[in-house]
Amino acid sequence: MRRRRHLGRAVLAATAAAVLLAAGCDAVGGDEAGPTGPDARSARPSPRPSPVWDRGPGSVAAVGDSITTAFDACSVLSDCPAASWATGSDPAVDSLAVRLLGRARAAERSWNYAVTGARMGDIAGQMAQAALRRPELVAVMAGANDACRASVSAMTPVAVFRTQFQDAMSTLREAVPRAQVYVASVPDLRRLWERGRTSDVGKQVWRLGVCPSMLRDPDSLTAQATRRREAVRERVEAYNTVLRQVCAKDRRCRSDGGAVYDFPFGTAQLSRWDRFHPSVDGQARLAEIAYRTVTN
Repeated sequence: MRRRRHLGRAVLAATAAAVLLAAGCDAVGGDEAGPTGPDARSARPSPRPSPVWDRGPGSVAAVGDSITTAFDACSVLSDCPAASWATGSDPAVDSLAVRLLGRARAAERSWNYAVTGARMGDIAGQMAQAALRRPELVAVMAGANDACRASVSAMTPVAVFRTQFQDAMSTLREAVPRAQVYVASVPDLRRLWERGRTSDVGKQVWRLGVCPSMLRDPDSLTAQATRRREAVRERVEAYNTVLRQVCAKDRRCRSDGGAVYDFPFGTAQLSRWDRFHPSVDGQARLAEIAYRTVTN
């Protein structure tokens, strides 16, 4: 009888173990009984966790300055949002939003909050507006106007620029924690001066107050003018370092690694009116850089 009782217990234990294994209890762990049925399937770890960076976001918002409003791309001293590298609808640009979403969806699922003349201190407010749309990707291009001031001494200090960009990122993160961010570098403003100074029309427009820290006295090659332009270029490089460093601390952020700064804008890529802002072709080149960064 004792042997029969021991045998019975062994059979019961073996049967229970088989049932537990069949139910997937080894995936639950701990001392508590695991869920059964549909709950058991949802409790198991996903064999393929979703990637942090999604190469195919379903919506795009843009923040920034006159480059993102496509200022002077279509007509003199005017914004041309249809030609924006980030969200524009112009087929000649093939904007980031159109490349990611397709033309029909881009018209419904992309928004541009950039403002001509905006500096980094304005981007947190633009981020707050963009966050209301709960975008899956936010495209950022800002910093040129922080260097384009009345004088070198009036340029935004690097430490202030860093704090302002961090505040902008925090504003977005608090509202839309999972939004992805693409950060474009600030263009090389000295290269734009070099390209545009051969245009008499462009220099006439510059006298209206376009980026005076770099473009004032465009034909002057004195030591003082050269030092002024180099100081602006160094500040832009410092801003780009900040953009890259702050972005690198956020796992849902990608910077272009200086691709916009390094791009060799030529006559075709610059506005035929001011020879400083990107033309329609220049906007298309910016869209290419952004799309490559987002999808690689």
